[in-house]
Amino acid sequence: MSTVETATEIRQFNVDIPKEELAELRRRIAATRSPTKELVEDRSQGVQLATIQALARYWATDYDFGRVEARLNALPQFTTEIDGANIHFIHVRSPHENALPLIMTHGWPGSVIELLETIGPLTDPTAHGGQAEDAFHLVLPSLPGYGFSGEPAELGWNVGRVAQAWAELMHRLGYTRYVAQGGDVGAAVTDAMGRQAPKGLLGIHMNLLVTVLAGPQPAESEQERAAADQLATFRESGFGYFLEMATRPQTIGYALLDSPVALAAWLLDHDTDSYYKISSAFVEGEPVGNLTRDHIVDNITLYWLTGTGASAARSYWEDGQALAQARASGQAPPEVSLPVGFTTFPDEIFRAPRSWADEAYPNLIYFNEVDRGGHFAAWEEPELFSQEMRATFASLR
Repeated sequence: MSTVETATEIRQFNVDIPKEELAELRRRIAATRSPTKELVEDRSQGVQLATIQALARYWATDYDFGRVEARLNALPQFTTEIDGANIHFIHVRSPHENALPLIMTHGWPGSVIELLETIGPLTDPTAHGGQAEDAFHLVLPSLPGYGFSGEPAELGWNVGRVAQAWAELMHRLGYTRYVAQGGDVGAAVTDAMGRQAPKGLLGIHMNLLVTVLAGPQPAESEQERAAADQLATFRESGFGYFLEMATRPQTIGYALLDSPVALAAWLLDHDTDSYYKISSAFVEGEPVGNLTRDHIVDNITLYWLTGTGASAARSYWEDGQALAQARASGQAPPEVSLPVGFTTFPDEIFRAPRSWADEAYPNLIYFNEVDRGGHFAAWEEPELFSQEMRATFASLR
């Protein structure tokens, strides 16, 4: 086998977690030293003691520590080296002919775990209320430095570089026509793919309007003013994790690699809506949608077992550096000329109005406001999310 063939080889992958690591995880949860109870009745001082204690108790005593390994190993997993990074991905081909290839990118504080419940509806729609012509071949990669993908060993792995790697991955899999989707960091990757317009990419869909995060937007209509107020609230009181990871990821990394409960608290402290939904699952035993205790702990356990708390945080630093360089250059990014779809989920950090989506993407072919779901749309409402994928890409098949 030549060096070139070795570099582009796609290898099968299975998760294999030593029992000693699981025993050590349980020991560390039990040894947690917690702060006293917060002095407020809401999340304004951070993750509440009752929430994290309920999570830690469930994690240590009731949770099946073999779940993550079993769930992932039930799916076709692979690794391949792209641009010097080892990329882990799930690849599920549809049983239906003429399925459309779709690459979906997770975000932070999520992982491929947040996308698993969409696999059935997307690849086998006839078993989930859809038609055979709605089917997708599904590629779910782990971002570099997340999950079982390797940590970048050099600087420069921002969303633009990830977008290039994803185009190479789809080419390597033999897909000459495909579409892409993303939320959170995945939305930024997908946006970059749209701007790069690699050969074969037919269109993109996002559920977070990343273009508005860089600066103020028009606030003339009632919808625009409401979205602007939500964004302002997020920047004033919900931006702590973002600033820390974009400026000092190594500092928080020590806690994330040393204490599983510190890692859990950091991953929970993202946005108000998802925090209270997750808190409800643990404290009241009342999950919202698919945000169940097991699914939440699956995601946290994956971060712990792969030791990726710090490397995932560094991805925010990389994107912050890239954004600063782009601003300094004074050059506007290329426009997205490909077809774009966007879905506004009502409990997202901000409820993006159509006018903002139209401004960001002149070739917006699909826009919809659905009636439920938040930041983790695919995780919380996988069936509804899958319907949005079918509707967005129907005209591009």
